[in-house]
Formats: sequence, structure tokens, C-alpha cells
Amino acid sequence: MTTDFDIAICGAGPVGLALALMLVRRGAPAQRIALIDAKTLEQAAQDPRSIALSYGSRQILEEVGAWPVAADAIHQIHVSRRGHFGRTMIDRAEYGLPALGYVARYGVLVAALGAAVNQTRIAVLRPAHATSIAEREECVELRLADGRAFTTQIMVQAEGGVFSEQSAKALRRDYDQTAIIAQVSVAAPIMHRAFERFTEEGPLALLPQDDGYALVWCVRPDTAARLYALPDAEFLQELERAFGSRLGRFTGISARATYPLGLNARPAVSARTVAIGNAAQTLHPVAGQGLNLGLRDAAVLARLLAREATPDMLLRFAAARQSDRSVTITLTDTLARIFTSAPDGALSQAVLGFSLAMLDALKPAKRLLAEQMMFGRR
Repeated sequence: MTTDFDIAICGAGPVGLALALMLVRRGAPAQRIALIDAKTLEQAAQDPRSIALSYGSRQILEEVGAWPVAADAIHQIHVSRRGHFGRTMIDRAEYGLPALGYVARYGVLVAALGAAVNQTRIAVLRPAHATSIAEREECVELRLADGRAFTTQIMVQAEGGVFSEQSAKALRRDYDQTAIIAQVSVAAPIMHRAFERFTEEGPLALLPQDDGYALVWCVRPDTAARLYALPDAEFLQELERAFGSRLGRFTGISARATYPLGLNARPAVSARTVAIGNAAQTLHPVAGQGLNLGLRDAAVLARLLAREATPDMLLRFAAARQSDRSVTITLTDTLARIFTSAPDGALSQAVLGFSLAMLDALKPAKRLLAEQMMFGRR
């Protein structure tokens, strides 16, 4: 059947944009690709959220012409367990890389990817919202809110939420944790060093950005509500007690935001529809793997669909991504559940500190972990 497009991508966030660009670079006809998003590029570019990019994600962005962007490099990652012996330090020098990863603004990254898309003949439909998606044997039919309709051989869901039609097949887990996010400043910052500090209630991450740090503090919901209600000065005192004195006093904080945490993974595909990125899996933010896993999804899918936009390629995609997705989801899920399934001071929590010390001593094990976090499998 002749369709209007070969590939339609719903969602023009970093993962959807990167997929569209990689398809073109691998030889797919740009005019046969549709990219749909509810926001204009200008609106999306205003998003101030901080995002963590692995070095492997930088390689993907370089390939599609969306790097360099304004970002802060991470040279070292210090991982520790509050109140317990044991820590590990991952350093770029051990791997011969200019950085382990980067911290960037979501809007800055989207603007760079969007500018690269605008240099191609990709059909960009924005602002536009798909109100109906019907998969047929020979194609997928899409209808937009403004009444436009078209057909495509393959439909890719890359929007930032799990696609509801197949939610019954999802692996779901509520971690009974809430993340508090903000920008903080400290008296004695350590340039290019990120911190992952495991506390009794969950991980506390500080990622170097601008002259301070992007904070992601995961705690139980009642604790989050209490912390969120505190005046800035009292919140910073609580943060300093939880993190410690490695960076001196916490001296300032931006407006805070909170969001509940959970796992929602639905890697299955149908004959002509596939989900990638946050549309396929939403992860706990520990280790900052969500966007990086999504970009690896896009890299593999582009390699396959550029050869042939057919259901067979979607089956190959599902098989090719199973290992990387499984390892990353299992790792983040296990770390999250250590704190939500055991009481404070439980043996499983104490063992984590010892494990960090062992990891620092066992160089091959640390290298395997670091390489999974930086590059995954694609």
C-alpha cells in the first residue's frame, strides 16, 4: 500500500528529534518522515530542566550535528553511602575520555536538535496533536486535532509518557519516593565532580551546572512534603545534614519542584507501532539513565528502519534492545528498591556501603559498570 509517509514520529523531544536526524543520516528519505509535536520549537526551547547526558549520548548528538551545546562536563563521579564506610570514585582519566558525561538544559538540547531538523526536508507538524491512531494490517492511520489525516508504514511513539493503549502490558512499580529538584549553590564547589549520595530514604544527586549544582533528592513522600514546605534556609540546613560537608555550606537555592517516582516499562511492540525513550520506559532517576537509554533506543531503531520501514524491522529492534533495556532497568530498579523495601538501618542498606568499597577495589567490575552507564549497548 502506498502511504503518505514511511515513518511518523509522535514526540519532538530529544529522543524523537535524534531519531529523525539519524534516519536521514543513514539514508532514509527525509520527505518520507513526519515529526509531530504539540509544542512549537520556540516553546520547547524555553524548558529550563537539567538533564544528564552520558558520553555515549554526546557521540550520538555529534553524529546528527547537535553538538556542541552549552553543557557542564562531568570529569568525576563520587558515589557514597551516608553514615557507612565505603565509596567509589569514577574518573574520566581511567577511560581516556574528555568527560564521563555532561549536564545540559533540556531546552538548549531541543533547540540544537530542532535547528538540525530544520536543515532537512523532514515534514515537521507542530504545534499538532494526534487525537486518533489506528493500526491497520497494511498501515497506521493518524488523525490530528486540526482535522488533518495521513497514513504511515511505521508509527514511533516518542512522547514523554507511556503510551496508554498498551498500559496493561507494562511493568509498573511505585517506589513510594518523591524527587525534589532544584538548583543549589555551595561555598566550596568542586569543578566537574558529580555526587551520588545514598541516604536512608534514597539517593541524593548533585550534578555540576553553571556555578552550582542541579539537585535531585529522592525521599519518602511524607519527608518530601515536609522538606518542600520549609523556608529556603531550613531546607538547605536539612540538605547539608543529608549530604555532608564535602562542598562546604549550602548557600542558595532556586524554586523547588517535586514529582513522584516509579518504574513503568513496556518494551513490547505491535506490528507497525513501536515506543522508544520515555514512551517505552520511565525509570527512577538514580544514575541518570532515562534520556541516555532513550537515545540508544533511537540509534538502534534508526539503523534498522533506514534499511526498511517494515514490521520485521520492529521485531528485530525489540530483540536488539532487550539486553540493554533489561540491564539498565534492573540496575536502577534494584538501587531504588533497596531504600523503599527495607527499613532504615536494614542489612541490605548496610551492604551497599561495603559494596561501594569493594567496587572501588575491583577495577574490572567498576569498568563494566562505568561503561554500561556511559555507553550501554547499541
